[in-house]
Amino acid sequence: MTEQASALSAAFNKDPRDIILGPVVSEKSYGLIDEGKYTFYVDTRASKTEIKLAIEKIFGVKVAAVNTLNRAGKARRTRFGTGKRKDTKRAIVTLKSGTIDIFTAVG
Repeated sequence: MTEQASALSAAFNKDPRDIILGPVVSEKSYGLIDEGKYTFYVDTRASKTEIKLAIEKIFGVKVAAVNTLNRAGKARRTRFGTGKRKDTKRAIVTLKSGTIDIFTAVG
């Protein structure tokens, strides 16, 4: 079994709601919706293939491309010294056709 085939079989076995955590709510993400691009918070360990399969399974649309951004959590002061916010990953998903109602389907 090739690496790509094993990655696909592993992606099919995961629950898509564990991969897609929720929509990103920002002015920039709203602007991208007009271009057919939707932005989601995703699990930091998820690959582009897993994200694509999860979006197609949850929303019933065809995905053209997936771009990802890894964001390191900021260091913050607490009463007990320094702490750190969690690391996040975002996925910008471009659709081939169709639209997503992200506010009722996720989260």
